[in-house]
Amino acid sequence: MKKYVLLVCLFFTGLIISAINPHDYFTWILEIFPAIIGLFILVFTFRHFQFTMLTYVMILLHCYVLFIGGHYTYALVPAFDWVRDVFHQSRNNYDKVGHFFQGFVPAMIVREIFIRKEIINRENWIPFLTISVCGLISLLYELLEWLVSVSSGSAGNSFLGTQGDVWDTQSDMLFAIIGASCMLITLSGLQNKVIAGKLQRL
Repeated sequence: MKKYVLLVCLFFTGLIISAINPHDYFTWILEIFPAIIGLFILVFTFRHFQFTMLTYVMILLHCYVLFIGGHYTYALVPAFDWVRDVFHQSRNNYDKVGHFFQGFVPAMIVREIFIRKEIINRENWIPFLTISVCGLISLLYELLEWLVSVSSGSAGNSFLGTQGDVWDTQSDMLFAIIGASCMLITLSGLQNKVIAGKLQRL
């Protein structure tokens, strides 16, 4: 239990630091809101379904990506201003890191649920359906960004974060798909071992 308490403490540490003098609190709330919702869901379902520690750690890393984006706004993260200048890019691309994680981490979550709940009978369908679910999550998030921007006017521009790129929405979804694919390629084997170990302890 101590390791779970540690993760929660690290979560709130990142959240509090992120909340100290952010670029603006409206954008901060919008950007960190998925992390808060995720925490409530994980706590509420903890007694009924506990993910592997590997998945929980990756979820925490994703939350830190959100905290950083919420503090600075995705278009103004200082480290990626440096990357932009050094590599002569036209924009700050920290949001692509966010959308990569938006595919990578949900892929871990979805794949673990598919395997442990035995939702998919044929194992060779798991990669395709995992990527499909992650693509849908990315699509729904882009629709949410659009809705918030339309509803809030100029106040939502930092949340939308297109930085003048007319293809920003499409590239965001592409990076989520790339993230999900990278997870399947790099961590499927490790995740299988971790899941097997957890099932033996249950």
